[in-house]
Amino acid sequence: MPLILGTNSIKDTGFDVANSCRFNDDDSAAMSKSSTTLTDDKKFTVSAWVKRGHINGSDEFPIFGHISDSNNANKNCQIGFYNDALYMAYVDGGSVTVNKVTNALYRDNAAWYHVMVAVDSTQGTAANRNRFYVNGTEVTSFATDTNSGSDETFLATSCTITVGKYSNTSGTASYFDGYLAEVVYIDGLQLTPSSFGEFDEDSPTIWKPINVSGLTFGNNGFYLDFEASANLGNDANGGTDLTEANLAAVDQATDTPTNSFATMNPLIAPTSNASTFSEGNCKIVTSTGGNFGAVSTHGAASGKWYFEVKFTAESASNMGNINLCSSENGRESARTNQHSNQFPSEAYPSFTYEYPGEVYKDSGDSSQGNYGSFAVGDIIIMALDLDNSKAYFGVNGTWGNSSDPTSGATGTGAISVTAADFWHLQVGDRNSSNTATYETNFGGCPAFTISSGNADGNGYGNFEYAVPSGYLALCTKNLGSDGG
Repeated sequence: MPLILGTNSIKDTGFDVANSCRFNDDDSAAMSKSSTTLTDDKKFTVSAWVKRGHINGSDEFPIFGHISDSNNANKNCQIGFYNDALYMAYVDGGSVTVNKVTNALYRDNAAWYHVMVAVDSTQGTAANRNRFYVNGTEVTSFATDTNSGSDETFLATSCTITVGKYSNTSGTASYFDGYLAEVVYIDGLQLTPSSFGEFDEDSPTIWKPINVSGLTFGNNGFYLDFEASANLGNDANGGTDLTEANLAAVDQATDTPTNSFATMNPLIAPTSNASTFSEGNCKIVTSTGGNFGAVSTHGAASGKWYFEVKFTAESASNMGNINLCSSENGRESARTNQHSNQFPSEAYPSFTYEYPGEVYKDSGDSSQGNYGSFAVGDIIIMALDLDNSKAYFGVNGTWGNSSDPTSGATGTGAISVTAADFWHLQVGDRNSSNTATYETNFGGCPAFTISSGNADGNGYGNFEYAVPSGYLALCTKNLGSDGG
């Protein structure tokens, strides 16, 4: 059975979330709509499933905002992440009346979190007026715990409701980075987690989404399921749609809380000279300050897996360096370099695919075969057969070295793969003074535009080229199955 590394195990739930939306903070991606008469200005609930992109404690990553004016002078509310904690802040008349920041930090880029904030200022107990829940469990430990006053009015009519954006006291906007799914705003009710999810009856530690379409949303409430790629701000409840800013159909993802796909992992990186991550951690730009690249969140120890990488840019010729590595090497460092000194630990298995198309094994100088030279603009295809201990590489839909990923134990044109705990995709560059840019595609939300569209045999993923028979996208539904 395929194994999984570094993410939550998500089993078949009975209710599948089809889509999420990728928000890239570098693009100032957001959604908004104007509010009308409030159902109740003292009660509301915000619920969202979240997979984080950037992890940076010095920045705000808002999920929800309710903005009366750009200077926060009157009834402005924000909910999101700050210093990797979940927070809620509310400003009324220029004064901060609610300021809640969790002690817990939420830094797992591979996992989906269910985040929920439920407000009712009419509650007699102050701690019950602004309630936080993560994955179905109430958060009760706060680094800062200032709750609203009794009967405090929270929201105002004729304001702007935002998803993925908030404007701070100086009018400067901050943006969410990552993926959002099943985003719900309830105007007029303080709900509990059971309205949005349930614990699995067979695995009671697993919190899973449920169908929310039957909820009462109120005058300004909405439900974003992101199933219309041409209208990502569509209110599936039938209310006024939200207007998208700097979002497009390519930002619709199948990476969801019921099927989490691999991305690249910014947590396995040095504290300095790290690569730059964007597009939901699927686009990587290496640093000029050192030979550090990026390694995938998910890894596998068995099964057959397919993924694609587009080589997008380089600061000097022949900087491309695409690898498969064991998790031991990935944990030590995301370092890549020319094959002769590729990884910091030569004791662990790895492969590097570099210009002019040669594949090298375990930091050795002996080529394992030529799988086709690649250049800027090309898409590298990889098939990893861990059931038969083989690996295959190719360019733009053609498998190199006359190889055939479907040849099984015969391994036609393949490279032999030695045993490892888990195998991961890794990208980097060949020179510490130069950079390389990659757009990875594990099938959940490609960083590059797909012109054709191909799924694996289980119906998962969106790839540019046909997935070889028997190979699967690296996602939790496949990792949790028998691999085929």
